[in-house]
Amino acid sequence: MPYQTIEVHKSTPNIGAEIGAVDLSEPLSNRQFQEVHDALLENKVIFFRGQTLSPERHKELGLRFGKLHVHPAAPGMSAEHPEIFAIKADASSKHVAGEDWHSDVSCDAEPPMGSILYLTEIPPDGGGDTLFANMYLAYETLAEPIRRMIDGMTAIHDGEPYYRERYTRDPGKTYPHAEHPVVRTHPVTHRKGLFVNRMFTTRIVGLGKGESDAILEMLWRHIETPELSMRFKWQPRSIAFWDNRCVQHRAVWDYYPNRRYGHRVTICGDKPY
Repeated sequence: MPYQTIEVHKSTPNIGAEIGAVDLSEPLSNRQFQEVHDALLENKVIFFRGQTLSPERHKELGLRFGKLHVHPAAPGMSAEHPEIFAIKADASSKHVAGEDWHSDVSCDAEPPMGSILYLTEIPPDGGGDTLFANMYLAYETLAEPIRRMIDGMTAIHDGEPYYRERYTRDPGKTYPHAEHPVVRTHPVTHRKGLFVNRMFTTRIVGLGKGESDAILEMLWRHIETPELSMRFKWQPRSIAFWDNRCVQHRAVWDYYPNRRYGHRVTICGDKPY
């Protein structure tokens, strides 16, 4: 589609685009906002280079797209900015956020619409890329009998196993748990996409454990097919904005013991159908 206020350079034919001619440190005009929104829908994940975002401006940018989400497990950046999730890893880290393929906080009853990640520090010797996969294409490239089988199925997404290990073992703390369609229809584009992931999906409702495990493993391996994804190489002050409703992503932790640091705001979404 034609754009008048931004430049759009596709990363691959199926997913991803770098956006130019826009300074996100300044409020977006109505036309810029609409074109950034359209570019996100068209490309599923969009990237910006050389940006400067204060915490306040980062939140303002997210708020143009919807109410900001507060993470159910990770502490916010500060008491002043509970909506900002610090993304950080260094020599003391035992885990990093997003090591497995996932859709952000899919265990929520209303999973996030999208996330805006801003990295200010990247590993000095390289590494730390993020992979993004197109869940429309993941669904569409399944064999037709498999699509027929999984259409109408639902699955449990549980935050307990992942969050308990990484954030707190306090027995009084509870984490989100929800049932969602295995195949989700995007509320804006109305396209179907796979909506199960290794991080949060624990079982398919109505199936025995063996059946559920076998189908989920098949779908997860399919999602990890390289042809469905693209790889984003970070530079300092880069931004990635992904549509959580049709994209999965994975952070590659190949830079230990080096440091990687940034901030993320996440935008509230709606109940999958």
